[in-house]
Amino acid sequence: MTALVLREMRWWDIDPVLELERDLFPDDAWSRGMFWSELAHARGPGATRCYVVAEAGDRLIGYAGLAVTGSGDDESSAVVGDVQTIAVARDQWGTGLGARLLTELLRAATAFECTEVLLECRVDNIRAQKLYERFGFEPIGFRRGYYQPGNVDAVVMRLAGPSAPGPASADGASDAATHHPSTPVNGVQGNRIHG
Repeated sequence: MTALVLREMRWWDIDPVLELERDLFPDDAWSRGMFWSELAHARGPGATRCYVVAEAGDRLIGYAGLAVTGSGDDESSAVVGDVQTIAVARDQWGTGLGARLLTELLRAATAFECTEVLLECRVDNIRAQKLYERFGFEPIGFRRGYYQPGNVDAVVMRLAGPSAPGPASADGASDAATHHPSTPVNGVQGNRIHG
């Protein structure tokens, strides 16, 4: 059995990530430039992103990303995390890898001192919603026609005060993938969920 390794995503991971991206999100896969842009904000003292990959041997089997906005300098500038993407190779669905990737993003949100974490999920992706609920996310609204093409609604979910993350029940059965569409809004890309 090959050991699973979770580590920071680097530029040399973009090609295998793009392969997985195109398989899981064929209608709105991110471009190489979009991943480069995200990684450009993932290092250094002003970092506002955290991207991780999951490897089994020499194979990349998943990835996830978090964007952070706000400075926390005052009440009007709370630090908020936004799950940009969680993607798991199809043959790894049901292994708990989605939960492990989400745990890593929530650890990063805690390190960034986020007061809350938000995400969007397709309304028809009940499996992903159940994963997020296990971690304490609650639905707070909808975005009509958010996922294009297809005009599928998104449920917006929120986790207040992320810390010491972990699912409420550890059945490890989720393989959800979350992903933001390709159009940036205020410098943060929107999301979609697949899985």
